Amino acid sequence: MNNLVKTFVILLVVSTMLAGGFSGLQAADQKEIKFGYVQWPGVTIKTHVAKKVAEYLGYETTMTSGSQAIVFKGMETGDIDVFLGNWMPTMKMHFDKYEETGAIENVRVNLLDVVYKTAVPKYVWDAGVHSLADLNEHADKFNSKIYGIEPGNEGNLIIKNAIDNNTYNLGEWSLQSSSTAGMMTAVKRAVQSEEWIAFNGWKPHYMNVLFDIKYLEDPENIWGEGERVLTVARTEFKNENPNYYKFLQQFKVTAPMQNQWIYNYKQEGQDPEVAAEEWIAENLGIVNQWVYGVESVDGRMARKVIKEKVGK
Repeated sequence: MNNLVKTFVILLVVSTMLAGGFSGLQAADQKEIKFGYVQWPGVTIKTHVAKKVAEYLGYETTMTSGSQAIVFKGMETGDIDVFLGNWMPTMKMHFDKYEETGAIENVRVNLLDVVYKTAVPKYVWDAGVHSLADLNEHADKFNSKIYGIEPGNEGNLIIKNAIDNNTYNLGEWSLQSSSTAGMMTAVKRAVQSEEWIAFNGWKPHYMNVLFDIKYLEDPENIWGEGERVLTVARTEFKNENPNYYKFLQQFKVTAPMQNQWIYNYKQEGQDPEVAAEEWIAENLGIVNQWVYGVESVDGRMARKVIKEKVGK
């Protein structure tokens, strides 16, 4: 009788341990992925592509938009898992404080060949304005103003700091904060009448197709060097979802790819979800590299699942 009781107890303990271990694995295998993004065309469509891959693999997804500060704060609080638009070194002032607390980490560079600097139309460049150091000499033509995008953006802060510190003799200048759309409207208006304008420009972006622009030299290096875009994840995300984290480690794009995404999204007016779906279906070779060694939520090979989803 005692032996039967002992056997029952042992079996009960083993069963409990197995159940606990199994539930622990389930808890670690996070089934929802929460993306954050800034409403810039390149980051928006890139996030939709990564999100669509996640959905094909069986994950539930959400997307939350906001400024860089809001996105990084959301990652600290656990409301956002992944951000694909950490533009460095421009975003360094916002990123560093969250990295230092251990809340977030860079996963990898997902895009090289990028630029974020003060730009002018080519006719202004041809007139002799090649550097930020040349601006103040022509202050009257620029109305002593540089156009930026949304308040709090790092590019705006860089120019604001230059004004506050009288860097490049910009102490009497002002920053016109707006939005990407608002800034683009101001540039379009100026270009149409060949007025002089200086603004925060970047590439990849369709502004480089719409307008003939030049990026000003920066001898004081206020914009930093070594520009690239990185994928950021909550520090705990790697342990919570090692499967999709592996995809993030392998996810990288080229400037021509992102230019095409931006063109389809902004110039052709294509819904970003549709643009992502169509691109994935037409570029399975690239997608297969991203998902090498990755599985779907139900444990199947990712590339086979995605091929089934797109009907090829």
